[in-house]
Amino acid sequence: MSSGLQGPFEPLPRLLYHDDFNDGMNGWGALIGNYEDRIDAMLPEYMDMRPPMLSNLTMWDAGTSGGIGGCYALKLATRAKPGTFCTAIKRYTFRTWGPLRVEAIVTFKPEASALELGETAVRAFGVLLDLQHADGQAAAPQRVMPHLRYLNAWNGRRAERWQYKNRREPLVDIGTRGKTWSHFHFKSNNWIDVPGGGQRLCYNEIATKHNWYYLRLDFDLAAMRFLGFRCNERDLDVTGIEPMRLPAMPNLWSMLNVAFFVESDAATRAFLYLDRVAVSTAA
Repeated sequence: MSSGLQGPFEPLPRLLYHDDFNDGMNGWGALIGNYEDRIDAMLPEYMDMRPPMLSNLTMWDAGTSGGIGGCYALKLATRAKPGTFCTAIKRYTFRTWGPLRVEAIVTFKPEASALELGETAVRAFGVLLDLQHADGQAAAPQRVMPHLRYLNAWNGRRAERWQYKNRREPLVDIGTRGKTWSHFHFKSNNWIDVPGGGQRLCYNEIATKHNWYYLRLDFDLAAMRFLGFRCNERDLDVTGIEPMRLPAMPNLWSMLNVAFFVESDAATRAFLYLDRVAVSTAA
């Protein structure tokens, strides 16, 4: 049975959601740190996370361009400080165990705050899943967190390659009840290059120009393993890489969260725009 979705995507038969941000936020919001009893109990790195917002992509020299298919896109913007992040997350749950596909039209760029290209101002952008086995699905249930990022620059030098992460930070018990745990899984350490993952993307020639990219992540919710990843014309072999794995959490059964993130490499705000996102399953 076809999903009926037209346009730039190639979804699997059952469409879970298709978010065109001309219609609003569609349930995408900020990723904030866990806390208990008081807000400042969250890990320090999460206190600086910025929330996403809607944008019509107005530039000071060229006016308003909007998204690729309408007036608005979802905008993720960091602070003007190296190593700061912005993340947009949509929290969902799954009802079938099998192939999952996440597709998106995205672009990244620095804030056009200076008359220079700024091609190394954005450190990285990426996509992640935050999953947990369903109750009764596995004998040893796990929370599984596939992470992929495009490392655009590092300390002011172009890098231009895809990376994944399979080592997690230590879990921290937040509070005194043993119900809430946290770890900052975005840290720049322990990222590993995807084999054959070098890719030069269209970046354009001045800081107010941008070009859109197609992303597709395929993952198996039954085996909890990567099936494939594509950016534009490039298919990367991710079938042999491992996602981050943690013990199952007491309140996260059947979790299916999708998130996108961007990180700054300079004292300039880094932007990631999402024009639209589609998530589909095989059944």
